[in-house]
Amino acid sequence: MTIGITGYGAYLPHLRLARRVVAEANAWFAPGLVSKGRGHRCMANWDEDAITLAVAAARHATPPSDTRDNIARLLLVSETLPFAERLNAAVVAGALCLPDAVNAADVSGAQSVAVASISQLVNAAKAAGETSLLVAASNRRTRAASAPELDYGDAAAAVRIGCHSEAQPVLAEVLGTSSRTVDFVDHFRMAGEDVDYHWEERWVRDEGIGKIAPAAVSEALDRAGVAAAEVDHFIFPTVFKKADAQLAKRCGIPDAAVADNLSATVGDSGSAHALLMLNGVLEKATPGQTIVLTQFGSGMACAVLKVTEHITRFRPATSLAAQLEGGCEETSYTRYLAYKGQLKLERGMRGEQDKKTALSTSWRHREALLGFVAGRCSVSGDVHFPPTRISYTPGKPEQDTQQPYPLADVHGRILSWSAEYLSSYMAPPHHYGQVDFDGGGRLLMEFTDVRPGDIDNGSEVKMVFRIKDIDELRGFKRYFWKAKPVTYPENDAQS
Repeated sequence: MTIGITGYGAYLPHLRLARRVVAEANAWFAPGLVSKGRGHRCMANWDEDAITLAVAAARHATPPSDTRDNIARLLLVSETLPFAERLNAAVVAGALCLPDAVNAADVSGAQSVAVASISQLVNAAKAAGETSLLVAASNRRTRAASAPELDYGDAAAAVRIGCHSEAQPVLAEVLGTSSRTVDFVDHFRMAGEDVDYHWEERWVRDEGIGKIAPAAVSEALDRAGVAAAEVDHFIFPTVFKKADAQLAKRCGIPDAAVADNLSATVGDSGSAHALLMLNGVLEKATPGQTIVLTQFGSGMACAVLKVTEHITRFRPATSLAAQLEGGCEETSYTRYLAYKGQLKLERGMRGEQDKKTALSTSWRHREALLGFVAGRCSVSGDVHFPPTRISYTPGKPEQDTQQPYPLADVHGRILSWSAEYLSSYMAPPHHYGQVDFDGGGRLLMEFTDVRPGDIDNGSEVKMVFRIKDIDELRGFKRYFWKAKPVTYPENDAQS
């Protein structure tokens, strides 16, 4: 039985913060940051968090042409989960319209847990033939004028793991895994705190990576029956310059195998970064190549994969390469701070309204709100959102004829739109308007990832899962779908 990765996808936020603006803004206090002021780092929009990033990556890993009905397990890995007491993975499952029987869990505590979870999901496939979805997302805060402010990046990545089948073939077989679980503290963050505390780099390199990592890599290779010299791609996320090449050399892995760590274009995305780099490797891998996937944190986790002849049979809904080419440069440092919640803006009286969420109503309409499921009348073919018992075609009302009709993967065209500064909104002007969906349905939608001049009547849009608003009094986030211009070249059926 061949078990391994049957799908993969990544998500990079539309905004790319220019590091030079951070270095320039803080030059009066930390002039040494100028050495890190090159390139960009991914920056989450105000309406993005670990949940929305995870949903986007999972959608890319399970394009509309694939079924999600066979996903039995969902693991959401993040060090920045929005809710401490609520199953964050359940929100992701709802947005993906996964079956209620899915076994979902939140996983956190160390950056290595995403890679460490692979062996658990392989065992689940071995024991019961289960297909699992592993999603990792990161949206970390930092102190202003700190090195991590420039090193970090916001992103998410996902892989689907299961047994080989004709419908979902294994693209990269998992040959072996290993782990080292030790309480080596290279950085930490106490409960209730927002910012990591980092220890000295040389200590982490010499006593941590240098002594813990080689043994774990060697054990994984031995279990896989692969020689170090045969490795084609070596993935080791790190913010330390050349630490990945040094580790590869210690393990006997060729220098040419060291994968691009995406530091110049994305930044380090924490617990998601190993899977993010894996996405980049799989997009260009060829049959027969060997991949060593590793990540350090409270020890070390490793997995050895073999690319199969089926690698060309799958493409994510939007490739990582396409996303790296796209995006929008952000040159406002204060916008970045405000979106991270580190700069309190005066929002005026219009920003003072109470946004208490009716949890009972949210529960009753959960499929429509989280999954964006409309109703399509089986008699007239009209699409209604929200779905109701009554389908109304002028002069011909019908009762109880609507069938579930998901809109999340349907593109649309802007019929009319407005952009105004009167309302309290985190990314003014506030863009919203009527969207006509391909195949039927019209809805007043909010637009996101847009600036003045980005949209017009007739512009094509796709749907994205985002934060709708935040009840700051009670600390509750409400999620819904928004329309976003089709800015990246896509290879899915909707394009």
